[in-house]
Amino acid sequence: MKKLQVWLAAILMAVGLGLVAPGPASASYCGLTWGSLAKSDPDMGAGQVTNIRTGQHYCFDRLVVDLNGSVDGYTVRYVPTVVQDGSGLPVPLRGRASLQVTVNSPAYDDAGSSTYNPADQKELTNVGGYQTFRQLAWAGSFEGYTTVGLGVRARLPFRVFTLDGPGAGSRLVVDVAHYW
Repeated sequence: MKKLQVWLAAILMAVGLGLVAPGPASASYCGLTWGSLAKSDPDMGAGQVTNIRTGQHYCFDRLVVDLNGSVDGYTVRYVPTVVQDGSGLPVPLRGRASLQVTVNSPAYDDAGSSTYNPADQKELTNVGGYQTFRQLAWAGSFEGYTTVGLGVRARLPFRVFTLDGPGAGSRLVVDVAHYW
């Protein structure tokens, strides 16, 4: 019995002195190396916004803006308050951080007819149960730009990219990580 106590004491002392320790912690969640600074591409797009949707993934929540042509321009950034296009009025959002997503494409055609008209401007999609997203709200479409506000749990890393298709359309994709 005394031998067991000696071994146990030796092991606890080694752990306490740092001689036996777990391996180093990963520097990023899920291997993601994104940051939280603004991301933009200033080129003007040729398409119009036709749909906005969200989805959940293992490491991040995703926002997708569908267009009926190319999306060449966008700005995505954390802001203190998302504001409505044209009026500058604040767009209230749930969450501890707010991402303003602006696409350099309108949500209306050349005749002024709407190409995307959300049923509920305060809740574009149901993000209940998402790990990171708290609310997706409409901020408007004005002078060739369309803006939405994305309320998130915290100021977390994100990435932005575009995808071609379906057909002649394209998609703007914004992924926000669940953790740092």
